[in-house]
Amino acid sequence: MASANKIRQTGTAVFVIVLTAALVWFGNGLNPLWPLMWIAMLPALWFSLRSSWRSTAIVAAVSMLLGCLNMWHYLHGVLGAPAWVWLGVFSMVAIVFAAAVLLFRALVLRGAVWSAVVALPASWVVLEYIRNLATPHGTGGSLAYSQLNFLPFLQIASITGQWGMSFLILLFPSAIAIAVHLWRSERRRARQVAGVSLGLIAAVLLYGVVRLAQPKGRTVRVGLISSDEPGYATVSDPGAPTERLFRGYAAEVEKLAAQGAQAIVLPEKLGVVIDPGTRQADAIFQSEADKTGATIVVGAVHVAAPFTYNEARIYAPQLAVASYDKHHMLPPFESNLKPGTTITLLPRPQQTWGVAICKDMDFTGLSRRYGVAGAGIMLVPGWDFNIDRTWHGHIAVMRGVEDGFSLARSAKGGYMTVSDSRGRIVAEARSDSAPFATLLTDVPVEHHGTPYLLLGDWFPWFAFVALAFAIAGLFRPRQTER
Repeated sequence: MASANKIRQTGTAVFVIVLTAALVWFGNGLNPLWPLMWIAMLPALWFSLRSSWRSTAIVAAVSMLLGCLNMWHYLHGVLGAPAWVWLGVFSMVAIVFAAAVLLFRALVLRGAVWSAVVALPASWVVLEYIRNLATPHGTGGSLAYSQLNFLPFLQIASITGQWGMSFLILLFPSAIAIAVHLWRSERRRARQVAGVSLGLIAAVLLYGVVRLAQPKGRTVRVGLISSDEPGYATVSDPGAPTERLFRGYAAEVEKLAAQGAQAIVLPEKLGVVIDPGTRQADAIFQSEADKTGATIVVGAVHVAAPFTYNEARIYAPQLAVASYDKHHMLPPFESNLKPGTTITLLPRPQQTWGVAICKDMDFTGLSRRYGVAGAGIMLVPGWDFNIDRTWHGHIAVMRGVEDGFSLARSAKGGYMTVSDSRGRIVAEARSDSAPFATLLTDVPVEHHGTPYLLLGDWFPWFAFVALAFAIAGLFRPRQTER
């Protein structure tokens, strides 16, 4: 009998590991199926209330580590990160998840169900926030990015930032697991836990529906251009190669401007321009801006000895060339580049446009500076790795919801994406869809103030308090089941 029970328990543990890992694998990562993330942690939470603490820790840690293997090829094979980097990052994630599930288990078994409800979501948000501050990858890897297609839910980012989204994604399975556990012995408490938690999520979705129904306001016509053709998808050498590439893009710029494009965005790091010989390269796009009246944003590597910058050069009609230097570099590919420190605003009648570059949009602080400055649209050159065109290409959409601006992002090896301040994709096209892929669309440019702009990253501090409340539940008198 004991042997049969052990076999049954082992089989259950293996099943829970496989199920949780599969839900995490497909619910998160580069191409997430967003509904799966809402239930991904439920099997491990359910198992924890029916098993020993040792079995719970092993199942939680192993299932999370296996689920995170969905990022192995991207981090190791594409970005070239050593295997120990992946192992270190996701081992920490697995350990934190296991500790949070153990905390959840202990609280439920003590009868501290309200502390248990917030234990896992608060622990996870604290992890995401610390990782955001401590690593060069900012908010990348947040569970919130799995929900970019769930538009009513996405709107809560305008109040809490992405942090509130991660919290609610994990609040749901915590509440369901507790309600199921209590159903036979304490149905009233089970209903209370499920009712309050689901009611909160319903209120968030109602807020999202109302926010999505608000009018869009005035628009501007934007054009995006990109090419993945050989010779165009890499950084061109300085001098004649860069000037030749610029002329190829300039011909496409003229076509979009003739169709009414007022702002035209090209990808990141098209070629190299070196001081003091930048005039010839600049003249190519400046003449197009003067002739057509369009503002053109071009990504380039700018060598201004002794420093080299990843730069967006901005050509506005009848104005001197302006620039923006990328703040957040991608290691190790950009470790030799000098980070920028300032923002660049392009004032327009009743409008303000901002400029950033690719990975800058992974960080909440920089985008919030643009939101506070009243930016109604961000013009963003980018360069992705094809495989991450959906995941990394759409991270910037979250910043627009948080900070009240639209986005026009043109990337090599990815998407040309235009989105509004509600996170709706207005238009999108692949950079490899034509030798010179282009996109032309109208997008709202009115800035929309948000509570997040006023309060900043307040929600992680709420998560710290919630986690302290949960841990304190371990020291309160045990509540026996009635």
